[in-house]
Amino acid sequence: MPAQIDTIEERIRIRIEEIVGAQRYKVWFKNSTKLEICDGVLKVGVPNLFIGGWIEDHFADAVGEAAEAILERPTRVAFHVDPMLFRSLRKSQLNSQAAFIERHAGRSQRDHRDGPNGQEPALPTRKLRGKLDDFVVGPNNRLAYSLAKNVVDGTMLGAGTVFYYSACGLGKTHLLQGIANALAETRPEKKWVYVSGEDFTNQFLFALRERKLDAFRHRFRDVDVLLLDDIQFIANKKATQEEFFHTFNAINGASKQVVLASDAHPKMIGDLSDSLVNRILAGMVVRIERPDRETRCEILRRRVKRTQHRVPEPVIEYIAERIQANVRELEGCLLKLLAYAALTNAPITLDLARQALDEHLTQTDKLLTVSDIEQSVAAYFGILPTDLHTSRKSRTIALARNVAMYLARKHTNLSFPEIARLMGNKNHTTVLLACRRITGHVEQNADVSWQTAAGPVTRPVNEIITLQEEQLRVGGMEAAPSFSAPVGAM
Repeated sequence: MPAQIDTIEERIRIRIEEIVGAQRYKVWFKNSTKLEICDGVLKVGVPNLFIGGWIEDHFADAVGEAAEAILERPTRVAFHVDPMLFRSLRKSQLNSQAAFIERHAGRSQRDHRDGPNGQEPALPTRKLRGKLDDFVVGPNNRLAYSLAKNVVDGTMLGAGTVFYYSACGLGKTHLLQGIANALAETRPEKKWVYVSGEDFTNQFLFALRERKLDAFRHRFRDVDVLLLDDIQFIANKKATQEEFFHTFNAINGASKQVVLASDAHPKMIGDLSDSLVNRILAGMVVRIERPDRETRCEILRRRVKRTQHRVPEPVIEYIAERIQANVRELEGCLLKLLAYAALTNAPITLDLARQALDEHLTQTDKLLTVSDIEQSVAAYFGILPTDLHTSRKSRTIALARNVAMYLARKHTNLSFPEIARLMGNKNHTTVLLACRRITGHVEQNADVSWQTAAGPVTRPVNEIITLQEEQLRVGGMEAAPSFSAPVGAM
């Protein structure tokens, strides 16, 4: 009896093997990679940068295709070094892979998306897919797009730093990759580097270990434009963050440009040093909003054009009306419909769309949960969500716990006892007192202080609440709710 396929990752592996062939899969993937789906991203662990670069260079498209086929949506693939893989693989296998790469290196290693004139790439990376010409512009992202064009055209005022932030799937990576591709096509004399926060960290640690910091610094600082995606990854890594801070200053000081992207406002990234936050805030910090209905329709129309299918306008409007969270989910929903139509050999109609997408659409409107709030608050204060459930009374944890309880009461329909139970079986009076305490701070616009790995921090409590609500996408500051209920209130 065949073994049961238990996980999505295993199904993706099977699909990769079908695409690249059994022999290549055995050599490069079977024991040499670790797959993990995290926040909608397929993370591929590799034993070291050398072999990882080869796998990414030659099989990234196959991995992306496999992930898209199984997950039924466009999926970002991120490669990273997994030390456990390095230790678990036999030395003979690593040596044989390395020897193969050396024999076949030749021209292919010059095909990376590096800067011009055959410069050494910042890291071996797959072809960047995002293009500015494909970016659908709407009221939600017009400023972000205009700034990207300014970076490419060289019309930014001064040494411009641009910081994009938004929820997942709203186009940050598309814009950064679009800038890189546009520079390569229209301004080949410009040097640029596109890198994720995770890859920047891995390369820095590798350079540190191999004593190649000079080469690392030359690679990242001697550029006209540095494009760094997912900067939040370096926030709790003190040495990496300090290295990036000096890199940032070197590029800025040379009147060059840095473009950053994150899933949160700079002040909302826990353990990001004040000095780096202040440098970022001196530039353009731009939030990308969710697309409005017409923009969502246009995204779907363009996606349909690339598929050679015919999708009636009422179907496009039906999907756009119901999928509002992000572009990835919007496109994934369309791909699921196209796949369903192909499998059933049926024309695409409104009835077919309802039939194919019914289960998907009923799960899209996600209510804000206590867990969402805990994740956001913990990230801001640089602690773990589980710390909020403990009885520890350090100033940082106590303040974070109070803020989380306040937001849970304000933005969910849960009672005090229900919040107490979800936050570690605490007495509901603890929640009530926390809400009263934060409400008092809000009304007085008081400052609060706490300790981080980078040192003490003081912020107005209204700023913290506003940033949290913005991050949680529940709107701006409203009138503070009243928490004068009797202690036994439910």
